[in-house]
Amino acid sequence: MKNSILSLALLLITNLAYTQERAYVVYTAQGKKVSYEKMMKSLVKSDVVLFGELHNNPISHWLQYEVTSELNNTRELVLGAEMFEADNQIPLNQYLLDSITSKELDTLARLWPNHKTDYAPLVNFAKENQLPFIATNIPRRYARMVFKKGFEGLDSLTSMEKEWMAPLPIPFDSELPTYKNILVMMGDHGSPSLVKAQAMKDATMAHFILANYKADQLFLHFNGAYHSDFYEGILWYLKGAQKDLNYTTISTVSQENIKELLEENRSKADYIICVDENMTTTY
Repeated sequence: MKNSILSLALLLITNLAYTQERAYVVYTAQGKKVSYEKMMKSLVKSDVVLFGELHNNPISHWLQYEVTSELNNTRELVLGAEMFEADNQIPLNQYLLDSITSKELDTLARLWPNHKTDYAPLVNFAKENQLPFIATNIPRRYARMVFKKGFEGLDSLTSMEKEWMAPLPIPFDSELPTYKNILVMMGDHGSPSLVKAQAMKDATMAHFILANYKADQLFLHFNGAYHSDFYEGILWYLKGAQKDLNYTTISTVSQENIKELLEENRSKADYIICVDENMTTTY
């Protein structure tokens, strides 16, 4: 794990030779620059933090590790991630308990192609510090069922299969701006069922976050930024189920000029990590 983090750090330094400020700037939702330290003072007071990443962005992954490590010094943490599907929780737990190797985990679980570089450091941190790591996402085969047949496609599943997703039927608001925007972004490839599949993922991640959250703990969740941008997606489902928790969101954006946050990137989250678009990618 330490070698992976060192390699990532060396990659950032040797490829770009940027200072920290040149590589990224943290902004508030209003577009005001804020220090990393001030962001951390807010995060440590949270019950749930949704850390929205750009999947191939090394700054996202580096800061996810740094935030996790620092929060672990003062809070009891539970980690969770979109990148792990709920039916893979058993092999993930076995790895955390050192019952199987990383190679066996790769065989038994459906790991993302960039797991070794981008997510293994977080899982290994949980393992070394004896932290829970929750697989929060719906198994992809069921998300595909929703994409092909709508929510009705899940009706034929067994009771056991339905345990790997949010309880059905899920609340669904097709008028949420981020869901409507999916149709715009996807053009001819967009469809109402695609939006429903996105909502099913969001609802499931929210479900497993709340199912594994305990009072006085901090649940730190890693997901693609779009799943929590503009306080929708996962957060919409979290607040719909339990409003009284202190939620904090982080998003990651990429800009040519990071000295000022573009208007289109404001209000995406409580804290917005603005990364130079020349930053190298992990894939």
